[in-house]
Amino acid sequence: MSAQATVDPAVAGGPVLQSAEFEFLRRFVLEHCGISLGDHKHQLVQGRLLRRLRALGLKSFAQYCDMLRHDPAAELGELASAISTNVTSFFREVHHYELLENELLPAWLAHKQRAGDRLRIWSAGCSSGEEPYALAMVLAEALARTNSTLDAKILATDLSPQALATARKGVYPLDRIGGISAERCRRWLLRGAGEYEGLVSVHPQLRELVTIQPLNLLHDWPMSGPFDAIFCRNVVIYFDQPTKQRLFRRYAQLLPVGGYLFLGHSESLHGINDDFELIGRTVYRKRG
Repeated sequence: MSAQATVDPAVAGGPVLQSAEFEFLRRFVLEHCGISLGDHKHQLVQGRLLRRLRALGLKSFAQYCDMLRHDPAAELGELASAISTNVTSFFREVHHYELLENELLPAWLAHKQRAGDRLRIWSAGCSSGEEPYALAMVLAEALARTNSTLDAKILATDLSPQALATARKGVYPLDRIGGISAERCRRWLLRGAGEYEGLVSVHPQLRELVTIQPLNLLHDWPMSGPFDAIFCRNVVIYFDQPTKQRLFRRYAQLLPVGGYLFLGHSESLHGINDDFELIGRTVYRKRG
């Protein structure tokens, strides 16, 4: 999840975001989403939220701020979606998937042989679903290669209602599948026809492996783990330092010793958390 610094010309004009309203929104977003908005984001926030004002039939940012004060939870997901951009793709940062396919999954499947054993991966900040479905492709192939019947699932969570709606549909335009090999396209994607021409749908087998749920990472978590791996990539880049520290401590609590945490290409645990050791490019393993 990353913020952009441009104002959409399609929403130019309309109500003006006053300084006091921007300050309120900055505090609200930091408290509820963990995102720190600098002074230079004033115009971005105004441009992004004009659409929400129009969708809600509001005439001013003051009315919008009053609505947030009255019922913070009702608009939180829409607000987070409006001020951030979910940038994702299938098999983004491919070295993570190569590690999973070539080392981690073979080791896990070899050791998880007892009754009751299970495999759990969490895609935290799953955006529109490309990450968890790419993980599901790699997982499904590993299970098939070993004829494994292991209880294996992927949890995919995000705060954005729009992103989750796309993830649940599992339908994508052809220009979004460039990171998937031709072999995997044939195996895991169903091409649309007629009114669905130019679209692909993920295979039902992948859907069975992925559970998609809304979740605010700053609030309570209903799951107790443990997870074998957590993917939290390009999610915390705009979080402030105390929020990052709290979040990574919570991740450590849901991972066993030797469990893995995957971060985005511009993210690091250096100076933030010492529960993990760096073992590869933005790949961390929980210390014993």
